[in-house]
Amino acid sequence: MPVRHDGDAIVRVLVGEGSPVELGTPGLILDIELPQGGAFATPIPSDFNGFVYMLEGETSIGANRRRASRSQIAVLGPGAELAVGEALTGTRFALMAGKPYGETPIFNGPFVD
Repeated sequence: MPVRHDGDAIVRVLVGEGSPVELGTPGLILDIELPQGGAFATPIPSDFNGFVYMLEGETSIGANRRRASRSQIAVLGPGAELAVGEALTGTRFALMAGKPYGETPIFNGPFVD
């Protein structure tokens, strides 16, 4: 798994640029750690849907700088970048984003046809 330092952040790329993992649709899955007061920003294609899942700690997320803490999910709104800042010690989160299939789910089955 590729690991890089991006400013204050330690970024593990599970899916995305530099990762050997490829999905059937464009996607991005990052595991990000921030130090006390740390910040992180990354571009996200405007046609992606996504969310941040807080694994540990607490931080401010997005343009409105809403606080999120352990076990909370922050759904990403429209825009071309995710900005995170003002992290507490030990903050770690997963960023998951991808291009929607645009297909109607078929109920009674764990798949999209």
